[in-house]
Amino acid sequence: MLRNPLVENRSHRGRESRWGGPKAALLAILGLAGVLRLVGIQYGLPFPLLNPDEQSIVPRAWRMVHGAGPDPGWFDYPTLVLYVLAPFQTWQREPSYLDARLVVVALGLASVAATWWLGVRAYGLVAGAIGATCVAVATTHVAYSHIAVTDVPLTLAMAASLALMVSGRLELAGVAAGLAMGAKYPGAFLLVPLAIAGWRQWWRLALAAALAAVAFLATSPYLVVHPGVALDDVLRVQRLAREGWLGFENDHIAPVAFVDRLWEGMGPVLVVAAVGLVAALAARGRADRILAAFVIPYFLNLLTLDAHFDRYVLPLVPVLGVLAGRLRTIAPVTLLLLVVPLTWSIRDVRELTKTDTRLPALAWIQENVPPAATIAAESSTPPLTGYRTIRLALPRPGREPDERRDLGRLRSLGVEYVLVTGAVADRVLGAREQYPDESQFYDDLDAEARRVYRIEPEGRFAGPWVAVYRLSASTTRRTRWRPGTTRRGRSSARLSRRGARRRRWCHRARRPCARTAPRGRGRLP
Repeated sequence: MLRNPLVENRSHRGRESRWGGPKAALLAILGLAGVLRLVGIQYGLPFPLLNPDEQSIVPRAWRMVHGAGPDPGWFDYPTLVLYVLAPFQTWQREPSYLDARLVVVALGLASVAATWWLGVRAYGLVAGAIGATCVAVATTHVAYSHIAVTDVPLTLAMAASLALMVSGRLELAGVAAGLAMGAKYPGAFLLVPLAIAGWRQWWRLALAAALAAVAFLATSPYLVVHPGVALDDVLRVQRLAREGWLGFENDHIAPVAFVDRLWEGMGPVLVVAAVGLVAALAARGRADRILAAFVIPYFLNLLTLDAHFDRYVLPLVPVLGVLAGRLRTIAPVTLLLLVVPLTWSIRDVRELTKTDTRLPALAWIQENVPPAATIAAESSTPPLTGYRTIRLALPRPGREPDERRDLGRLRSLGVEYVLVTGAVADRVLGAREQYPDESQFYDDLDAEARRVYRIEPEGRFAGPWVAVYRLSASTTRRTRWRPGTTRRGRSSARLSRRGARRRRWCHRARRPCARTAPRGRGRLP
C-alpha cells in the first residue's frame, strides 16, 4: 500500500500538538534537572561543607568586587569562573556561597540544553533527548551542580564547543574551546576534535585555534602577567593529581577506577554508551570522528592519574549520553535505564536536605568550650571563629607526616581540645599501612584523651562523623613528643595491637561522606 505523505505529516503534527513536541520535551527535561539541582542547594551553609574547593573560589570572587581587583594571584584554576561569579557577590557583605551555587545551577541547566543541541546536531532528536536526560539525572553532574566549583562550567563549554564543531562552525567552536580552557585547563583537550573537525580546512582551522587562544587569554589575562607563578601552580596541581590523594590508596588501577566513577554517575547507560562509541568508530561519520576524538584522548589522559576524583569524568558524560542515544533502535530501553541514575540522584539529593553533622558540632563547641581555649582541628571542619586554632595538615601520598599529629606535641603547643572528623580519619585508617604515624594519632586519641562529644550521620543529620577530644595536662602518658623526632620507628606489631582494639572506620565499607560528598568528590584542603 502506498503511503500518503500528507496524511503522515498531519499525523505527525497531531502527535506533536498532543505532546507538545521537542520544545516541550526539552522543557520537561530542564524542569527535572532544575528540581534535582535546587533541592538541597543550601546544604552546609554558611560554610562550604559540600566541597572544600568552594572556599578557594567563592571568597576570591567576592574580593574581586570588594577592592582586590581582577588579579586573583592564584592559578590552580584559570579565572573565567571567578569572573562569572564575581558580579553576583557585589551586594554581599561577605562571600555568599548560596549566590555562587545558584549561578552554577544555571550553568548546569545550560549544559543540559547544550547536550540536547549536541545530540540533535550529531545524530538527531532522539540522541539529543537521551543525551540531555542523561546529563539531567547523572549523579555526578547533579552533585557538582550544587557546588560553586569549576567542573560544571567546564562541562557546559565543552558540550557547546563540540556541538559547534559538529555543526561545522569552526570559528565559534574555537571560541567555545577557549572558554572551556578558561574554566579549567583540561578544556585544552578540545583542540584534538577541533583539528579533526577542521581537517583540510587549514585557514579556518588556524583561525579557530587563534580564537581559542584569544578567548582563553581574555578570560585568564593574568596568566600572562604572572607566567612564573601560574606555571608553578599549574604544574603543582598536575603533580598532585598524578601522585594521588587521600582516599585512593587502595583504589583499583586508573582504567577500572574511572570506569567505576562513570558507572556511579550514569549507571547501566554506560554500557549502551560504550556500544555507541564502538558503532561510531566503525561508521566514522563526521560527528562520529569528532566525538571519538574527544572521548578517547580525554580518557587516556585520565589513565595517568592516581587521584581518581569523580569530577574528572564529568566532561565525558554529555558525549557518552549522546553516543548512547546514537542507537535509535534501543532508545526506549536506554531511556528506561536512565531511571537507575535518577533514583541514585534522588537518594543523594534527599541527604542534602539534612543538617550536616559539623554544624551541631560547631554549636556544641561554641557553647561548651571556653573562648580562651586552643583547639587543634582537622581540615573539612568549619572555621572556629573566636578560638586559637591549629589546623592539622591533611595527610596525602608523598607528604611528610605533620609533626603536630602527636599528643605530646599538641600539649606542648597548649592545645586543650582536638576536633577530628570521619572525612579525614576514615580515609587515613582505611590506608593504615601508608599512614602509620597518622593512624597512630587517632589510636592515641582514643586511648589517652577524653572524648567529650561525638555525632554520627544518623536521623536528620548527614555528613561525616565528628568528635571532640579533650587533652589532659598530665605528663603521664604512653607517648611523649620530643623536638626533632618522628614516630616512624614504632613496630608494626604495636600498631596492629592498637588497631585491633580500635573499631576501624574504613572509607570503603562505611563511606562516611557518601551522602554529601561521594568518594572522590572534591579534594580535602
